[in-house]
Amino acid sequence: MPGPTLPLLPRLRDILQLRFSAVFATLPAAAMASISPANPLKRLARVLGYAGLRLVGNVFKPIKNQEDLRGKVWLYVVSANNYDALNFIRQARPDAVLLAGQAKNIGRYNGAVNRLSLRRKLLYYWQFPVALLGLLRTEGWRAWRFFDFIFYAIGYYEVYRRALRHYRPRAVVFSNDHNDDTRSLLLACRAEGVPTAYVQHASVSTSFPPLGFDLNLLEGQDALDKYRQCGPVHGRVELVGMPKADAFLGLKNTEPAVRRVGVASNVHDPIPALTEALRFLLQEFPDLSFTLRPHPSDPRDFGPLRRALPALQWSDARQENVFAFLQTHDALIAADTSTHLEATLLNLVSIYYRFSANPLIHDYYGYAAHGLVDEARDLPELRDLLLRYRAQKPAGHYRRAAYYNATLGTANEGRSQALALALLADWLH
Repeated sequence: MPGPTLPLLPRLRDILQLRFSAVFATLPAAAMASISPANPLKRLARVLGYAGLRLVGNVFKPIKNQEDLRGKVWLYVVSANNYDALNFIRQARPDAVLLAGQAKNIGRYNGAVNRLSLRRKLLYYWQFPVALLGLLRTEGWRAWRFFDFIFYAIGYYEVYRRALRHYRPRAVVFSNDHNDDTRSLLLACRAEGVPTAYVQHASVSTSFPPLGFDLNLLEGQDALDKYRQCGPVHGRVELVGMPKADAFLGLKNTEPAVRRVGVASNVHDPIPALTEALRFLLQEFPDLSFTLRPHPSDPRDFGPLRRALPALQWSDARQENVFAFLQTHDALIAADTSTHLEATLLNLVSIYYRFSANPLIHDYYGYAAHGLVDEARDLPELRDLLLRYRAQKPAGHYRRAAYYNATLGTANEGRSQALALALLADWLH
């Protein structure tokens, strides 16, 4: 049944919960610069650019979807990773359609998803002054620091409610639970009485919003334990393993020693510290190969790093699937990324090494605390771990991931997609 309309301020606090968290507010300046500039004038410039290019631009860009969205099961995606996590449902169900917001960047899948019109979003920006003043009273300085995020979030809820009334989808399946547009659609679904399901696509954090979908398909006990710390768990929960990994679990790394090392980075990792660590590794291990894989959303210029370390190899995350990348390596080094879990599932040894010094995001996913990965606190410790694994890599290292992947070592290992599809079908009927 349709629910009540959520008032503006409670709605925005829900939508922007992660943005107003202590962890988000203390991200390294270099990482934050690409997301929300510290200088308020630069933030204003980004807001104006968003208004001109996205909001006004959407008005003059008609949407021509190749598929009919009426009465379908919507698979809502906000990134290429989301697409990879939900595409198996599209392939298995003729009533499922992949879709995203009108101008959302889905990377290599931009042309493969249907779009929801955001042309009317412009009509709701009269709310912005009211929202900013109200959130300044409840959130304090963080509302001013992130007024750009408040601006971006305006109008999603209303536009998505209108879309739900127009298309009346049978259900909406999500693979992200904390982005502003995702949260807005979830709240809109509640208001319009549209059932919602969630397929976890990556490891979760205790900083995430409470689990709020009608059906929650989680990868393992780790995710459920963390969501219980986030707040009350809403809806039915099933532990199904990692559907996107099914095709790769039978291709575990069997190399007896480490020879090829992947390094995964994201915007939280300062380039100078990344450069220092890579230079050290290349000097200490001239017999090993090292490949850097920046996160696909990282907009920084890596040209100087390429020139400084010509022996370093590169992986383009916008073009190469993460499992394809991991298949060509024996070990992974990274800070806070769910790639650690994916690497361990494929029997790579994975080492947690922080390139930044932010104490609030130390072991963000709890991988080191729960023994999924080894932790190196400094470069000499990193060297010692690699020396050990260069001599011998454990054959059963992947078993460390059982807490994170509920099907590992069971009859359903490698059958997470079939399990998830069966649960979805039962829920929908």
